[in-house]
Amino acid sequence: MNDEIKSCHTGANYLTSGGDSMLGLLLPWAGLSVACLFFAGIPLWVFFSHFFLIEIPAGISHPNRLRVYHCLFELLFTWGKILEKMNICYRSKLICFAQDLLPLKKDPDVVVTDLCFGTIPVKLYQPRSSSRTLRTGILFYHGGAALIGSLRTHHDICLTLCKESDSVVLSVGYRKMPKYKFPVAANDSMAATIHFLKSLSAFEVDPARVVVCGDSMGGGMAVLMCQKLLMYPHLPKIRAQMAIYPALHGLDFQSPSNQQNNVPFLPRNFAIYCLMTYLSIDPSWERDIITGANLPPEIHEKYRKWLGHENIPERFKKKGYRPKPVAPLNENAYHETHLLLDGIMCPLVVEDEVMSQMPEAFIVTCEYDYLRDNSLLYKKRLEDLGIPVTWLYVEDGFHGALSTLDKNFMNFPCSQRIMNAMVDFIKGL
Repeated sequence: MNDEIKSCHTGANYLTSGGDSMLGLLLPWAGLSVACLFFAGIPLWVFFSHFFLIEIPAGISHPNRLRVYHCLFELLFTWGKILEKMNICYRSKLICFAQDLLPLKKDPDVVVTDLCFGTIPVKLYQPRSSSRTLRTGILFYHGGAALIGSLRTHHDICLTLCKESDSVVLSVGYRKMPKYKFPVAANDSMAATIHFLKSLSAFEVDPARVVVCGDSMGGGMAVLMCQKLLMYPHLPKIRAQMAIYPALHGLDFQSPSNQQNNVPFLPRNFAIYCLMTYLSIDPSWERDIITGANLPPEIHEKYRKWLGHENIPERFKKKGYRPKPVAPLNENAYHETHLLLDGIMCPLVVEDEVMSQMPEAFIVTCEYDYLRDNSLLYKKRLEDLGIPVTWLYVEDGFHGALSTLDKNFMNFPCSQRIMNAMVDFIKGL
């Protein structure tokens, strides 16, 4: 009997040790399979589900380049979502990490210096050649919805702007999501702007020729800085503002461009996701925001004089636009999305008393842009108040086009046209 028990134990030990050995053999293969799925399977899925299915408007030159950009972004975003669900890394961190791997272009004619204004990182671009006179100073605020842009992603833009316009450029590295949300980006930008304006002599900048400039969210930031600086009359006045396809409000998502455009780099779902994440709004209110059910009728009526679609030229309403009634008010949505009404988020709808004090403007509007109507409405507001506006309409342009500048074979011709117009505007000041 004892022999039988001993035999059973021996057999069990053999099976156990054999199972451990088998498990030891299977685990590496399982890990390898997961790695293959992550690094090979997902890219293939993204490529076949997006490259051929994404609709690129016929008016955009080099559509396959935009498809490649779209696929790369979707791949990083998908990887990021997986890592985020596994509590390994935020998706925005992964995208920024990949963007920061891109090499920084160098130019012997421009001196680039990394500085900190307090705790805020900035990049200073100065022409290497000496000048007998003080130069124009440009404060640049990068786009990326406070989620994915950085000092590095907009390095080529600032470098080119410095060299071609013979200006001193200061790029502001405000803190971003996911760790820093509303209103940190605006507060950082304001702090850096004030620091720069107080230090113009150190940077050999003419106090009478300071320009604020930005793209996308950065374009809205440039407008906001002009408005906020009105409270600091002792500082040098801003000479001009440059808003490149700016984000200027989040109060209406049924405008013609919202209905017409769902194009990389700013598809509809990503635009709404960035806005709601920045303001810490629960995703369940997305439909109410899109339909306007989150705002009371009196708010819609108050801002209609500035946001009404009748203010948009008819030629921008010809394709794919259908006026839609505002949905009935959802009071719960209103209370949870009220930050959309904050002045920091809506520089387009400040009162005339403030808007009438805005400096001369340079505005870029791209046809295939989800936010196209922001710049059209802003242009009209300024012109109605008698403020000079230089307007560049890029018929084959899309949101984010300027960021492809100097990207070699992945460059879009419209990016150079935008830069040329920016340089001409600055030189004409």
